[in-house]
Amino acid sequence: NLVKKHLPKRTSREDPESKFCQYQAFLQVVRELNDFAGQREVVAENLLTRICVELAKYSQELKQERKSHLQEGRRAQQQLENSFKQLENSKRKFERDCREAEKAVLTAEKLDQDINATKADVEKAKQQANLRSHMAEESKNEYASCLQKFNHNQSQFYFLEMPQIFSKLQEMDELRVQRLKEGYSVFSETEQQVVPIIGKCLEGMKAAADLVDEKHDSQMLIDLHKSGFERPGDLEFEDFSQPMNRTSSDSSLGTPRGTLDSRLDPRLLGRNKTKRWPFRGKNKLPPPPLSPSNCPSSSSPSPSSSAINGPPSPKFTRDPLSYCLNEINKTVKPRITSFRSLRRGTVITEDFSHLPPEQRRKKLQQKIEERNRELQKELDQRDALNKMKDVYQKTPQMGDPSSLEPKISETLGNIERLHGEIQKYE
Repeated sequence: NLVKKHLPKRTSREDPESKFCQYQAFLQVVRELNDFAGQREVVAENLLTRICVELAKYSQELKQERKSHLQEGRRAQQQLENSFKQLENSKRKFERDCREAEKAVLTAEKLDQDINATKADVEKAKQQANLRSHMAEESKNEYASCLQKFNHNQSQFYFLEMPQIFSKLQEMDELRVQRLKEGYSVFSETEQQVVPIIGKCLEGMKAAADLVDEKHDSQMLIDLHKSGFERPGDLEFEDFSQPMNRTSSDSSLGTPRGTLDSRLDPRLLGRNKTKRWPFRGKNKLPPPPLSPSNCPSSSSPSPSSSAINGPPSPKFTRDPLSYCLNEINKTVKPRITSFRSLRRGTVITEDFSHLPPEQRRKKLQQKIEERNRELQKELDQRDALNKMKDVYQKTPQMGDPSSLEPKISETLGNIERLHGEIQKYE
């Protein structure tokens, strides 16, 4: 997403910024970053398919296995608890039966020594004592059996069942750790596989950075925006002591004399008449000197005054310094179509006369090169059509020669038109 966001929307031929080496280096860094991101995606895909998915599946299996082992341990513990409860019950019953048997024996002996007791009561007490003694003996045997069973179960629980369960849990955890170890290894191997490619991407970025030449970009900026205007000449002395010479020179920094000329190009009307200085604030513009435009009473200089003041400096149809500053300011703003960036009121002409000399020469040269390329294509197409026509004439079964005439005529018309346009631009 980052690469897609910063890739240029226009082709390199349309974008003048593509000529700067810093721009080309940035594009190279972005392309290398795209390859870098591709390798990270490879790593992410491998980690997802070979590690994350496998470990997630194995984690579910481990949960089920651990659950079964814990259930097995709980069953064994429950059995031991049940055996212990039976032991406790049999023990309490044995204790209770022993007390009752002892009590019955004492009662029988007491009645046997009592002279007032009947023989039937004594016999009944002895029978009851024998019965209680027998029940106590049975409880004793039952308690002994439960105790033996509990001891066996307890031995099984602590020496066989629980060690086996803990052994299974240990094996399960060791296998889990082993799978994690394999995942770590796959992770490192995947990273190692892309390290050389990522290293090449970084080397490409470093090479792109080394290609940046600030001197080249500065010269390129100059070539793109230089106007080709001549620098203004020295100001001539204006002698106001003689009424005949009380006129402004042609080299005045104010509005050029040509602004009042009847031959003035109407395309130049409406432009800013004030001289722009590069390193002054907007509110500190120098006052324009006296000129025909702000001295209505003055008239056009006579030939004699021109001769006295010397040859006039070159006339500027456009302020060169203002143009250069505007063009440089455009480089730090969002790029827009060059025609739209012209000042309001400027009439765009086919011969690019609205541009400064150097920029006009570049535009005209660009048009000539484009027309030459188109002309070469049309010439190649004409030769191909003529060859095909010759083949059709020699072997009529391959095609009708007359069917190529419209295309040949169209091609010849295009060639003639392109010749005219090339001559016009030249």
